[in-house]
Amino acid sequence: MPVYFVLVSLLTFLSVEITLSSLQNLDVDLDLIDDGGWETSASNLLAFPGPCDIEVRNAASLSQQEFLSRYAYSKPVVIRGATDNKVFQDQCRKDAILKEYSSKRIRLSSANTHSYEKVDVTLDYYVTHVLKPQTLSKLGNETFYWFGDNNFTEWKSLIDLYKPPPYFLPKMTGAYSFGLAGAGTGVPFHFHGPGFGEVVFGRKRWFMYAPEKTPHFHPNRTTLQWLYEDYPELHSSDRPLECTIGQGEIIYFPDRWWHSTLNIDTSVFISTFLS
Repeated sequence: MPVYFVLVSLLTFLSVEITLSSLQNLDVDLDLIDDGGWETSASNLLAFPGPCDIEVRNAASLSQQEFLSRYAYSKPVVIRGATDNKVFQDQCRKDAILKEYSSKRIRLSSANTHSYEKVDVTLDYYVTHVLKPQTLSKLGNETFYWFGDNNFTEWKSLIDLYKPPPYFLPKMTGAYSFGLAGAGTGVPFHFHGPGFGEVVFGRKRWFMYAPEKTPHFHPNRTTLQWLYEDYPELHSSDRPLECTIGQGEIIYFPDRWWHSTLNIDTSVFISTFLS
């Protein structure tokens, strides 16, 4: 219980509004979460789940027709139970992925809005030397992590195991973006075409604005810095839609919706971009 009160006091100090369900999420025993071996020390957690004001649906009751009419072109949705990706998940565990792919090269991108900077390293080098929790003092253009730019020739055997969400937009095809990032990392606000984001291990907090409402942010400052510095000052009418998704949960974002992400823990994730 003391840990619970410490976390609540911290969030109150930061003026972060949270719901009762969010408080319950904070009071979890991290040792009971299946992190796939991607352990995050509690002392390195600088971000926490917030409220969820995006609709949450169970795939069993969400048909393709309703997805198209209710969400595909108009608003985001979180979907639970859409696919069984246990086989893919097991191959993304730390021991398994390093055993099979440690020498494979990956492309890291700077964690700012435009991600201009790119660096190529091996997966082993990334996990050993780069994969660290984000700090509040480090800018997004100074932070590199793995989110996309995948070489699908080298990573085909892994990506082929992934079962994508069972929903689609007419005349559009999906392209995968697979990644691994440390606690507190994330990409500042940006937009592109529609797509799905799924968490394999860890938790990822999403913030979203409709296309007509441009968020106030600095493109080179991290989502973590924005959460601490700007988010508490927002008027309630200017707050983004948001939700934190966990293992096996999927979030859908429509075309040109502004969104930023924040990895609560060390996270493994995969996105499906539609075009």
